[in-house]
Amino acid sequence: MNLDDALQTFIAESRELLEEMENALLNVDLAGDQSEAINAIFRAAHTIKGSAGLFSLDHIVAFTHVVESLLDKVRDGSVTLNDEMVVLLLSCCDYLSAMMDGLAAGRVDQDPDTAPEGEMLKEQLHRHMDGEAAAPAVPAALAVHAEPGVERIDQERGDSDYWHISLRFGRGVLQNGMDPIAFLRYLGKLGRVVGIATLPDALPPADEMDAELCYLGFEIAFDSSADREAIAGVFEFVQDDCEIRIIPPHSKVSEYVNLIRALPEQKVRLGEILVRCGSVTAHELEEALNQQSGKQEDAPAQQLGSILVGAGNVPPVVVEAALAKQKQVSEQKAQESRSIRVDSDKLDRLIDLVGELIIAGARANMIGQHIQNTELLECTSTLTGLVEDVRDAALELRMVKIGATFNRFQRVVHDVARELGKDIGLIVDGEDSELDKTVVEKIGDPLMHLVRNAMDHGIEPAEVRVAAGKSAKGMIKLNAFHESGSIVIEVSDDGGGLRKEKILAKAIERGLIDPERKLTDSEIYNLIFEAGFSTAEKITNLSGRGVGMDVVKRNIQALRGSVDVGSKEGQGTTVTVRLPLTLAIIDGFLVQVGSSVFVIPLDMIEECIEYATEPGQDYTNLRGQVLPLVRLRELFRIGGAGTRRESIVVLKFGNHRAGLVVDTLLGEFQTVIKPLSPMFSEVKCISGSTILGSGEVALILDVAALMHTVGGKGAVALAA
Repeated sequence: MNLDDALQTFIAESRELLEEMENALLNVDLAGDQSEAINAIFRAAHTIKGSAGLFSLDHIVAFTHVVESLLDKVRDGSVTLNDEMVVLLLSCCDYLSAMMDGLAAGRVDQDPDTAPEGEMLKEQLHRHMDGEAAAPAVPAALAVHAEPGVERIDQERGDSDYWHISLRFGRGVLQNGMDPIAFLRYLGKLGRVVGIATLPDALPPADEMDAELCYLGFEIAFDSSADREAIAGVFEFVQDDCEIRIIPPHSKVSEYVNLIRALPEQKVRLGEILVRCGSVTAHELEEALNQQSGKQEDAPAQQLGSILVGAGNVPPVVVEAALAKQKQVSEQKAQESRSIRVDSDKLDRLIDLVGELIIAGARANMIGQHIQNTELLECTSTLTGLVEDVRDAALELRMVKIGATFNRFQRVVHDVARELGKDIGLIVDGEDSELDKTVVEKIGDPLMHLVRNAMDHGIEPAEVRVAAGKSAKGMIKLNAFHESGSIVIEVSDDGGGLRKEKILAKAIERGLIDPERKLTDSEIYNLIFEAGFSTAEKITNLSGRGVGMDVVKRNIQALRGSVDVGSKEGQGTTVTVRLPLTLAIIDGFLVQVGSSVFVIPLDMIEECIEYATEPGQDYTNLRGQVLPLVRLRELFRIGGAGTRRESIVVLKFGNHRAGLVVDTLLGEFQTVIKPLSPMFSEVKCISGSTILGSGEVALILDVAALMHTVGGKGAVALAA
């Protein structure tokens, strides 16, 4: 990997870490146990800082170091995390994200335009550190309720008579003229180093090792009458580049639990973890191991943790924390071994090649049928099956979970709620639903507008909600699920709902509809997607200009999707977005009208039946239900006489059904989607094109638009 590739990897990983920081900050329990969240935030900041140092990105290192310092004070209990600090740390995430954007744009030095913002944030971080350091608070990690079963033990002291010092030197300590061993010798002047464990967890492979860098850490048992400040002063000259945790003698057990959680992600044995954190001595561990190995062969093996607990060497909760650490490391290592980063451009290229392979396979199959060569037909049949498998595997590589997109809205809801002065929460469901990476990238902005619109227009002020018998806190819900070959995304709120009369009056005032026209509730609600439509009484930073909802609809339709809205006045509103799972290759069904061939997405076809309706009728009876019909010959004005025997393709889209009247059913077809030229962008009911095995072009039908066409005849309200 060259330096440019490595830098791009750093940017991508840093953005993921910043998302993790944001999510942890938004979900941290300020009144309860914060230890896991704070450790996650600290690790993310520390990783970004360390990686930035490898690329000599000093401005990122300097800023992240200040963030890390504040988080370290929160971890050791010197500073208490509060709402104001959460907002500040979120702003720091934004600033770091902006620096990553600058790096991606090729700017490796500090941007002079954003430097003042960084200095202001650092000043605020320092104020929090200085303002609360003089009045240490009990760290949240030590709260009695932090660990189930710790209530009794937390009130007791550990049996260690020694200080425990957890020390990780910065990699550049040697290059800065500092000798790590010299600090340990100086530490000996304040007392006696009882025991020391060297941590090689950060050692790289031998061929990648730099003799001028320090990769080691140390866990030290120290006997001294000095206070914490004096011991910390030993490392004053390197404290900015080191991770130092100092635990006094007879500290609470949960101090050691917290230290175990903060240990580096390294595969080690249970005994090693306990020795490292000072919970047991090497001698106690050796005795326990001898006791374990000394059991008779026919006796059941006793667990090491049980032996140590039984001997009174360590509390059970510390052993449980060490075992949890082991499991965490094992799971993380297993996950790392299964994952690999691939440039999305390479995946796009793979999909393009698979598409060409499908077209070539269809051509070979057509030739085999034409010349009636049995062996060739068998080969092409096998080839078709293999190509389908390759297609499915390639498309699966592009599928990503929508949860990452949903989680970004935690921050949006937090910030917009503060701006509006409302108390609003976010519920996320269906985050494991998968869809094409391209769709995920393009759906973010429309969803952003829908969420912000729901918060501004949908959720009422607290006093209005309470007066209506609701909770003062409003809720936004994001939900995703698969249905009929599509992914359905719902954006719901429990606000006041849409007022039909107000929407209708505004639409008539704007001249969007005929005053004499009778509209269904659904048609009235969907007027909000018309260009320039708004019922807001005042313009805000979020809405009121009549620009946005029409763009949302246009962007979703550009993805071959549809958007619909439903509402109950006083109860809330739900906007439903339907999108195809992929924009590349689909299973299609070929139909013919005259000399024209069309493709229908196979997932949207329920069945095919013989046409047996009187000429001129726009509906048929399907097992006792009225089925509205669309004649493709009339819709696209295709000339020529129809066939004597026509067929109906029954389509289902969401909760609606319709039938397409066609001349001939040609069967299933692997469809490589080709975009239409911009000159055809205004053509209705067509979403793309594909190339047949014969080399001819077939048009792909837009089922959502066809349903809208049926709706224009007033027959769309058929529930499935």
